[in-house]
Amino acid sequence: MKTFRLCVWLLCGLMLCSPVVGCQQLKLLRSQSPDKQDEEDLDDGKKGEKGKDKDPDKEFETKVETPFIGDYTAFAGMNWVVLEGVGLVVGLDGTGGDPPPSIYREQLVNDMRKRDIKDPESILRSANTALVKIRAYLPPLVRKGEAFDVESVMVVEGDTSTSLNGGWLLETELYEAAVVQGHGVMKGHVMAKAKGPILVTTGEGKSDSTGVKLRGKILAGAIAKKERDLRVQLRSDFRSVRQSRRIASKIGDRFFAYNESGLREPLAKALTDQTIELKVLGRYKDNYPRYLQVIRNIAFRETQVGRHVRMEKLKTQLLDPDTTEQAALQLEAIGDQSVSILKTGLKHPDQEVRFNSAMALTYLGKSDGIKTLGECAVQERAFRVYALAALATLDEAETHLLLRDLMSAQKDESGKIVDSAEMRYGAFRALWTLDKRDPYLNGEVLKDSSDRELFSLHTIPATGEPMIHLTHHWRSEIVLFGINQKFKTPLAVRAGPRIWVTAQPGKDQIVVARYEAGQPDRRKEVSTSVAEVIRTVVEFGGSYPDVAQMILQAAKQQNLSGRIEIDALPQGGREYIRKPTSAGDTEGKSLRIGNANLIPNFVPNLKDDEAAKNKQSQSEALESSDKKPNTDKPDSEDNLTEADPKGNASLVDARKDPSAPNQDRHWYEFWKRK
Repeated sequence: MKTFRLCVWLLCGLMLCSPVVGCQQLKLLRSQSPDKQDEEDLDDGKKGEKGKDKDPDKEFETKVETPFIGDYTAFAGMNWVVLEGVGLVVGLDGTGGDPPPSIYREQLVNDMRKRDIKDPESILRSANTALVKIRAYLPPLVRKGEAFDVESVMVVEGDTSTSLNGGWLLETELYEAAVVQGHGVMKGHVMAKAKGPILVTTGEGKSDSTGVKLRGKILAGAIAKKERDLRVQLRSDFRSVRQSRRIASKIGDRFFAYNESGLREPLAKALTDQTIELKVLGRYKDNYPRYLQVIRNIAFRETQVGRHVRMEKLKTQLLDPDTTEQAALQLEAIGDQSVSILKTGLKHPDQEVRFNSAMALTYLGKSDGIKTLGECAVQERAFRVYALAALATLDEAETHLLLRDLMSAQKDESGKIVDSAEMRYGAFRALWTLDKRDPYLNGEVLKDSSDRELFSLHTIPATGEPMIHLTHHWRSEIVLFGINQKFKTPLAVRAGPRIWVTAQPGKDQIVVARYEAGQPDRRKEVSTSVAEVIRTVVEFGGSYPDVAQMILQAAKQQNLSGRIEIDALPQGGREYIRKPTSAGDTEGKSLRIGNANLIPNFVPNLKDDEAAKNKQSQSEALESSDKKPNTDKPDSEDNLTEADPKGNASLVDARKDPSAPNQDRHWYEFWKRK
């Protein structure tokens, strides 16, 4: 009997222990890190039947924190590729020279012979030509056939040339180059071709006028021959074919396009166990840094229940200024399911919350945030570049009307007149990006006698102080804000080395004349209309640098009815000061909005120009953007007011430090000809 009772107790004990053992075998109790768990899953897949993988969405059902794609990846292909070349500048009117023997001369002579040019040596010795070194930076995401700036056209050392003013660079190839020990400079692939009129620069504030004239740039003078795409790189300790495919699948589920056959195609494709090719959704093509920020915030593994719980938390975080930016990015990464939550943010009293909610809604293709973005662009300069970039993605009638209105002087919430140059031209650039054929832009392309495009001229019927805007980046373009702008007389300015523009005191006619040795003189009387004079100068053979020189000289002599601005564009990484949270506080918390290296690419980064390309990489900036906001003290220009009492643009719009030596707000020497 005792033996029977003992057997019964043992049997009951085994029955009670079996569920625990079963739980351990089924691995319901999980405490491993995501990486270790992925390795276990991969091993289990190898042991199981072929073709039967576990559903990743059923994993981590009890996990509180959601792993994101940004936790395991970084981005590549965001650097600027340095391109170099050697070319020939012509049309120098006696200011060229004979270059000394060098590898550059030898390279150019060989290139000219390949093009069947007879007697290249005599051409190089001409006083109307100059041998130049060329440098350009191939931008990320460039497409084949797209134009970008030639940053440097410089006379080689020892050349006897005295000026590149009025010169034209003949077509030349740009290639990657590297210095190899024992072999000198080695050429890489030809990535672009360059040509065009040379815009003479200051050489970074040097006072030597000869040196100034021996260096220049060509706006949109390089044409890409290769395309560049972005890549997602998996972390080394996480790399595997399976994980690469899983991440590509998660990105493709959120971002996709349709091919010519109407079939859906994901924008991410796994290439190797560590590399994923990434295409950019059309809505983000002019602000790809935000596209990458959103991708970093896509959930790597998450169940429907887990997503619902997370969205409830994000709903609260969105309404908190300290967490609203990150919450808006995560909601944007979720997609259309988050629209109702983001709409609640538009009604919040805090401007920062409204701004981030409107940004996410706009990139989701919703028009609910248009009005909010317009208000933020006018009232807070720290939000301006991001608001305008977002508006440039939404092709709605309301967006077109808003951007047209922003090209005129505005009133802020206190009723003060805001006549900001960067606001007005930024709105122009946004509308041009959205729809180049919008009739309000009133654009015309001016061409030379050989039907070669020189630059664009736009006359905007805007209200506010008359303004002429010139560009020094990306596009050769002149924008006249205000119709019927006229030159004041008397007037005597030059447009290049051969064209004079003059008018007698009290006259309402201007004489445009061209004088060239060996050619008959040309004269034409026109009205004092700025637009008509510009067209006549082009008719007489003037280029964009020539017209820019004429306008700058006229402005310096006070022959214009309004002000002149150059590259008046909003920038990223500016300071934003929140309102005080308590009655005893005199100032609110200050922080930077965005990152200077993550500026939307629909505008050039003017902060450091060439130096910006060598600083913190955009990939590093993306990673740092997920951390707490930068509250470091900003540059002095961030503390300037929007406009002075007279309604003129502030020094913020000029983008120059008034205390810097040899730097003037308007009269840039790179267009000043003697």
